[in-house]
Amino acid sequence: MKRDIAALAPRPEPGSEPTVTADVATAALTRSEYELFARVGRARRCYAGETLFRRGDLGTTMYVVARGAIELDFGDDLISKRLGPSEFFGELGLLIGDHARSADAVALADGELIELRHEEFQRLVDSDPGLISHFLRRAIMRVVLNEQGLIRRLRRRNQDLQSALDSLRATAHQLNQTEELIRTDELTGLYNRRGLAQHLHDRRRNGALGGLGLVLIDCDRFKQVNDEHGHLVGDRVLQSVASILRSVVGDGDIACRLGGDEFCLLVKADNREAVLGFADFITTTTRGLLQVPRHSEPGDVPLICTLSLGACLVDADSDWNDWYAQADMALYRAKRLGGNRVEWQDAHVAA
Repeated sequence: MKRDIAALAPRPEPGSEPTVTADVATAALTRSEYELFARVGRARRCYAGETLFRRGDLGTTMYVVARGAIELDFGDDLISKRLGPSEFFGELGLLIGDHARSADAVALADGELIELRHEEFQRLVDSDPGLISHFLRRAIMRVVLNEQGLIRRLRRRNQDLQSALDSLRATAHQLNQTEELIRTDELTGLYNRRGLAQHLHDRRRNGALGGLGLVLIDCDRFKQVNDEHGHLVGDRVLQSVASILRSVVGDGDIACRLGGDEFCLLVKADNREAVLGFADFITTTTRGLLQVPRHSEPGDVPLICTLSLGACLVDADSDWNDWYAQADMALYRAKRLGGNRVEWQDAHVAA
C-alpha cells in the first residue's frame, strides 16, 4: 500500500530553494519538487547495509531519499558521496533508460526511499511541466558536470560516457518539448505571454525587430457571452478566435493569447496597409462566420462574437510596453466607437 511520505523529509525555509544557477553538484530537490515526487512516486523501505544497485547494473529507476542515508561508491580513485533526505540519485537510469550504473548504492541506515520509473516520470511531466522542466535542466547540468569529471579521471571509459552524453542530448530535446508546453496557452494552442516574450527576446537578439506590425484583438461583450451561456461556450468562442488568428499567421509571425479574451498578432509588415490587411482579414472572417445561416432554436449558443482591433507598426528602438500602449490606444478607440471594427494608431500621435 502506498504511504504518504511527503512529510518525512525536512522542509527548506521559504526562499531557500535552490535554482539552476546554484551549486549543481548538489542533489537536493526543492520543496515543491519533493512534494510532487513524493505524491507521484512509490514508497520503498530500505535497511542498513542493503545494496540498491551495483556499478554496471542496468537501471531504469531514479530514487529520492525520504528518510535515512545512502552512500554512492564510484570505486577507483573517486570520492564516495553520502546522500540524505530530499536528495536524489540514479537519475540517469530514468532519463536515459537501461543506463549502466556508475556507482554502488548502499543504505547506511534504515530508511525510506521514493522510487520513480518512466511511468511515474511521465505523470510528473503531466502534473506540472514547468516544475519538471526546471528540475530536468538542473539535473542535466549536474549529470553533465559529473560525467565530465569521470571522463577526465577515467579515460578508458570515455566511449561509454560519450554515449551517455549523446543520450542526454535526446533528453534535452524532451526538455525543449516540455518548455514548449509552458510557452503555449492550454485552451487555444496559441503562444501565451511567456511564449511571446521568448519570441521577442530571440528577435531582439538576432536584430530582427524591424519591419513588424502589431495587432491587438479583443472580443466584444465577451462577459455577456459567459453570463448568458456559461464559460464552456465562452471557451469555444475563444477557440474560434484562435482558429482565425492561426489561419492568418505566416512564417515568422506569431499569434498569442495575452489573457482572458485579449489576443495579439505580431506580423511581418513594412507599412500601414500591410498591417491593416491582416486586421481586415480577421474582422471580415469573423463577420462572415456570424452571418452563416443557423437553425434558430431556444438556447442557441454563439460560435464567435464580434471583435475590436487596434493596430500599429513596431518601432525596433522601443520595447513591448511601448508597442502595446500604442496599439491599445487604437483598440480603446475601436471599443469606444462600438466595436466590430479596426482602428489604427500612428507612433507620433501616440507620443
